[in-house]
Amino acid sequence: MPQVAARVSDEHEQWLKEYFRTKSAGAEFVVPWAVDTFFRSINSIRGQFSAAELKTILEAHKDVKLLPDQSRLAYLQLRVQDACELGMVNTRYGASKANLEAKIKRLNDTQAAALMIWATAYWVSKEWKDIDMDDYVRDVS
Repeated sequence: MPQVAARVSDEHEQWLKEYFRTKSAGAEFVVPWAVDTFFRSINSIRGQFSAAELKTILEAHKDVKLLPDQSRLAYLQLRVQDACELGMVNTRYGASKANLEAKIKRLNDTQAAALMIWATAYWVSKEWKDIDMDDYVRDVS
């Protein structure tokens, strides 16, 4: 099995040791669980957003460094609201700001975090570097 090296805070290290006996045992559980949770969340929102809405969400996450403590619904709402109000991103892609905000509001924190991870991945992943935005959103819309 491939290894992954992760940096965790002292608090997280202690938590992993308390719940899983060792940091490694905890990481071996948490990392696959987090990936599975991401895909379940993305699949649960599949089809809820139009291509124009997903492009708006993508654009709202351009040049964003996603941090774990900022991966909540409130942050997604704020990023999209700012992108729409300050950059008129929704009009560029033909998305209704009101409809998009209503759909985002119905998400839970896990779904919002997955959507934010999905959106930032488009901009930073080498795998998607040469992929058109239309192709990227097709799997989720």
